[in-house]
Amino acid sequence: MNIKLLCLAAFAGFSPAFAQNDSLPSAWTLENCIQYAQEHNITLKQKQQEEKQREVELHTSRFSWLPDLNAALNQNFDFGRSPSRTGVIADQNSANTSVSISLSMPIFDGLRTPNDIKAKKLNLQAATESLNKAREDLAVNIASYFLQVLYNRELEQVARLQVDFSAKQVEQTKALVDAGRQPLSELYNIKAQLAQDEVSLTEASNNVRLALLDLAQALELERLEAQFDVSAPEINDPIERYMSSILPPDDIYNRALAVKPQIREQELLLQSQQKQLRVAQAAYYPQLSFGASYSNGYYHYYTGDVESLPFSDQLNQNGRKTLGFTLTIPLFNRFQTRNAVRSARIAILNQQLQMDDTKKTLYKEIQQAYYNATAAQKKYQSAGKSVLAAREAFVYAENKYAAGKSTVYELNESKTQYAKSLAEEVQAKYEYVFRVKILEFYAGEELRL
Repeated sequence: MNIKLLCLAAFAGFSPAFAQNDSLPSAWTLENCIQYAQEHNITLKQKQQEEKQREVELHTSRFSWLPDLNAALNQNFDFGRSPSRTGVIADQNSANTSVSISLSMPIFDGLRTPNDIKAKKLNLQAATESLNKAREDLAVNIASYFLQVLYNRELEQVARLQVDFSAKQVEQTKALVDAGRQPLSELYNIKAQLAQDEVSLTEASNNVRLALLDLAQALELERLEAQFDVSAPEINDPIERYMSSILPPDDIYNRALAVKPQIREQELLLQSQQKQLRVAQAAYYPQLSFGASYSNGYYHYYTGDVESLPFSDQLNQNGRKTLGFTLTIPLFNRFQTRNAVRSARIAILNQQLQMDDTKKTLYKEIQQAYYNATAAQKKYQSAGKSVLAAREAFVYAENKYAAGKSTVYELNESKTQYAKSLAEEVQAKYEYVFRVKILEFYAGEELRL
């Protein structure tokens, strides 16, 4: 059974800061793996850039209160009838050089800007929660590869136990053959079984190496070093250790509502949509702005009776300073504002539905995790009883074979059943532990092995 399927939601909430170190650990814990992946994963870095983009949008909205300041330089040539410095149109050729600087500043915009700032701030917070969710998803992925290594390693130990049993039986059978208590064919049969067990051990060892390779690639290590390995935690008496973690679904759900980033993200997006409605409604109100400008110019005449004044005199006389206020009153804009408000209300309803759907999905996942955990607990308890019974049966078969009262086939059948029960116990143990870890994850606890 693939352990990845057992822990798709485990360890998602664990994302501590990884201390940068020039030397990588020789034996990686789950925490090391998650920390390293969160610093080097490309998808997560892309999510971080999305968060920075929301920061830029917030800054842009905040700075919209500042005035616009612009400068302009114009050079015009007029031929035939052209304006003079006093504004009179005359038959003359002239050149005009002018410079200006202008300032405009919003004073009241129907509260559009403050609501837009609040909406952008909520969008930034939602992007942060989305980044947290991405960290959880990455932790889930890394945990699945890590646990696959542990699972394959225990299967390798079971396979090695099989080899040790068969090697012992070869020696025992050889002694029985020499004593004339077993035929020579029994020795050949047990040697064949030993060879088969050695092949199984080789396959199990290769599965461990492949699982380590998968983990290293998920961590985005540039190359798999020979010493790359994981540190297996000790899990003794998991039933007693995790009994207190199996809480009713409603209790876990109430805790999850306060800590899960996907719920917080949806709540923030809903609040942002409500602010966007206020932004759309701002177009109904009058807009008041302040403006100021200064301009100056030089006129030169090529024909006509008008004499061009000296440059310095014109700069002293042609300067123009302007201060003013503009009040814009919306009367009719082809129903654009009304439709923008309607669209904003629809967006709020859609976001509310999205948040309700996210909460329902979360509750369903918690319910499934709870019943899976209780079922895994019973399965592990039954697997333990099966191991005890299979071990007793195997010991009995060994003694019976040593006394020459059974065949190699009967001994191997008992040994195979014992090995199968050990593998099932390993599977049941991991399933129970990580089903419980899923519940702890939903409850917002810090998850560790």
